Amino acid sequence: MNAMPPHRAVKLAPSILAADFARLGDQVAEAERAGADRIHIDVMDGHFVPNLSMGPEVVQALRRVTRLPLETHLMILNPDLFIDAFLDAGADALMVHWEGNNDLSRTLRQVKARKKRVGVAINPATPAAVLEEVLSEIDQVLVMTVNPGFGHQHFIEATLPKVRRVRQMIEQSERPCQVEVDGGIDPQTAPLAVAAGADVLVAGSAIFNETESVTAAMRRLQAAAHMTEKAKCNSG
Repeated sequence: MNAMPPHRAVKLAPSILAADFARLGDQVAEAERAGADRIHIDVMDGHFVPNLSMGPEVVQALRRVTRLPLETHLMILNPDLFIDAFLDAGADALMVHWEGNNDLSRTLRQVKARKKRVGVAINPATPAAVLEEVLSEIDQVLVMTVNPGFGHQHFIEATLPKVRRVRQMIEQSERPCQVEVDGGIDPQTAPLAVAAGADVLVAGSAIFNETESVTAAMRRLQAAAHMTEKAKCNSG
């Protein structure tokens, strides 16, 4: 009953928040060659989360060096003010947070009017039930498995029941919507997320680190995720 359908292949979304920005283009290119499905770009404004990161200029620069979809995770207040800037820079998808959004439906419509993918992110303390009214409007749900704002955090296992609940909600709605998880994803935690129903894994320091190449890290993460995926398919 809970088996993942064979067509729901697990996708990897390397998060450049953990990349070496002196070699960003090279590292993204290597991730693409190693089989990344998309590039995840974390945008922080110092207000919604206590950290600052990158803006549209980084998206524009990456658009020149990769053919992969660029998904931009807007951890910011008033995302409506920046939607056009990021899409004009070359973003293929935008994810906005349920928390702190003035008019979520308006925000989603603004992105869809540009013919781009749109998703809603929810923090660890936010229940899945908040998605019920917007599920028909979105392409993916991003379940935060750490509190947003910083990389190198430990995976919060208490978020796994919420991942399962989001998967159930999507299957009941029969929407072609993806379940993405972000935070503390590595070869040990990836199988937990996949088993709970995630089909997109965002990983930062597990891919971009000083102990191994991007290619080697990608292969380890792919092996862990796909082994779980295969086991779930076989169990069905």
